[in-house]
Amino acid sequence: MIKKLLFILFLTVSTIGFSQEKSIEKLSTAPNPFTNNTEITFNSSSNTYVIFTVINVLGKTVYKEKVKATIGHNSFSFEKGNLLSGIYIYSVQDVENIISKRFVIK
Repeated sequence: MIKKLLFILFLTVSTIGFSQEKSIEKLSTAPNPFTNNTEITFNSSSNTYVIFTVINVLGKTVYKEKVKATIGHNSFSFEKGNLLSGIYIYSVQDVENIISKRFVIK
């Protein structure tokens, strides 16, 4: 009987943990690779501020910006500035989630 109760409890907790909705989804950049600028897009489930961060391959943060996000589709332009050609990791983070992907500067 105790095994059955523990099993049911485990299934319930697992289902709740996996069914939680993410607050940031569908992060992408286009064009990728790019030479001067690219458009970062993502979906948000709330009106909030997100932190956009770019990290080089050595793990050093080379760019950081606070961006206002609204419910639904969001996009903003990113200009490479003085960043050199190479592969970078970019991320969008709110209070609940962080999503990271990579882009290439030609």
